[in-house]
Parts: sequence; structure tokens; C-alpha cells
Amino acid sequence: MTLTRHQIRERAFQMLFALNANPDADHDALYQRVLTDDPDQTVPVPDYFQKLVTGVLANQADLDAKIDQYLSTGWQLKRIAKTDLVIMRIAFYEIDYVEEVPNRVAVNEALELAKNFSDDRSRRFINGVLAHTLDDDPLDSQS
Repeated sequence: MTLTRHQIRERAFQMLFALNANPDADHDALYQRVLTDDPDQTVPVPDYFQKLVTGVLANQADLDAKIDQYLSTGWQLKRIAKTDLVIMRIAFYEIDYVEEVPNRVAVNEALELAKNFSDDRSRRFINGVLAHTLDDDPLDSQS
């Protein structure tokens, strides 16, 4: 089974969302549950999928601080819907830690995740927070 980066991001979102609700869950079992519908089948875990999940978990405090700095006055992380928070953590992880992913791609992928797992209002909120990263992207300023 070969997954596209987009499909990997969707599954990483599902895994991170599940771990947010149950941090003590068995990671290996959860990887398999997210990757296949067949509970008797074991599939290899794609490297990028594992990189996203472990990277977001390992850097969660830094990612949350980054998100927090872009929130409007009066907003706090605890007020953000868990789906939106997980989506933004993935995006900020890619922006800050994955050099081969341009900021604009990370933002666009986050908005696609919001279309699939959230609502239009959340998508606009996520776009507003992540739009600040595009101002800081030297590759985007060259176009």
C-alpha cells in the first residue's frame, strides 16, 4: 500500500487526534488501525507518517507556543477545537521541522485537512493563524 503525502497527513491527523484523547494508547496498534481497515493485517508504517506523528508529539510544547503567538488577543489554546489544534500542530511541525515542505504547501494541506475533518468556520480560523507563516517564507516572496 503506497500512500500519498496527503493521505499520510490525513492518517497522521487521525492518529494524533486519537492520542490526544488517549495519550496512553498503544502506538503500534494505533498505527495499524489508522493504516488498514483489516485488523488481521499488519502493514509497514510509512517513514513520513511516523516522522509526522513522533515529531509532533516530541515538539508539541514548542508547536503550541508557536500557535499561541499567532492567536488573537483573548484566545487561548484551550479554547481551540481539538481537531483544529491537531491540524495546526501538523502544519507548524512541517513548517518548522521539514525543510523539503514549503510553507505554502503545509498551509494548503492544513486547509485540506480542515475541509475533511472540521467545518468552514474552523478552516477560516486555521487559515488566519497559518497565514502569518507565509509572510515569513523567503521562497514565497521570490514568486
